[in-house]
Amino acid sequence: MTRLRCGSRTLDLSAPVVMGILNVTPDSFSDGGRFNERDAALRQAEQMLADGAAIIDVGGESTRPGAAPVSEQEELDRVVPIVEALHQHLDALVSLDTSTAAVIRDGAAAGAGLINDVRALRRPGALQAAAASGLPACLMHMQGEPGNMQDNPQYDDVTAEVMAFLQERIAACEAAGITRDRLLVDPGFGFAKSANHNLLLMREMAQLQQLNLPILIGVSRKSLFGKVLGRGVNERLPGSLAAAVMCVERGALIVRAHDVQETVDAVRFAHAVREAHKES
Repeated sequence: MTRLRCGSRTLDLSAPVVMGILNVTPDSFSDGGRFNERDAALRQAEQMLADGAAIIDVGGESTRPGAAPVSEQEELDRVVPIVEALHQHLDALVSLDTSTAAVIRDGAAAGAGLINDVRALRRPGALQAAAASGLPACLMHMQGEPGNMQDNPQYDDVTAEVMAFLQERIAACEAAGITRDRLLVDPGFGFAKSANHNLLLMREMAQLQQLNLPILIGVSRKSLFGKVLGRGVNERLPGSLAAAVMCVERGALIVRAHDVQETVDAVRFAHAVREAHKES
């Protein structure tokens, strides 16, 4: 699949692209509270688009480890006005970072083109709302909920279990009327996984290509780099870029990132190496 229909837009996936993160929450681990206001969010999105982002991912509920859930109305109030503004003023391809059926419905009506759900459409009504929206959806692997997911994650074979979970969710989507050409998958780095689980999953990530669906990954500024490299949240760009390159080498087509310009360069270079050919 090289072209993904996203509402009124088409996303070209003939080469990997970067998804810029726009958190409109007060408590996200990296940029919580910075872009809650509409004008600040618009300025940040405009900069990310100028830096090369193909998608702006808008989230109104923090999914950092230990995060508490927010009410449906609070998430709607945070997300929908920003989606409307991005669609109207910047003509941006907007992704909904949500698990909530009402946000999927209202966000799609406001102009969003993609659903990016860390819970893989398992909340009540989410599967039906996604099917009715006509939008593509990214299904991510996670055990438990953000509030408890890092308590004691256990796997016998992390890659095999991630694959099996994603296959089950793909089947559930197809049964609900969401065709495969509307689906993407995300292995869920940092979600219910120890540092070693994440490292193993990244090493073996090429196996996800067996699903024959576009792969989205998010590694930007994650605690993995604090545990492996001993870096604070604002010192994790080099590790994030290294991981992004390795994921592109293993088949990722969408890289979700805070640091858009740097990640675009890293992704473009990794893709250029993959596509290089001998001169005749």
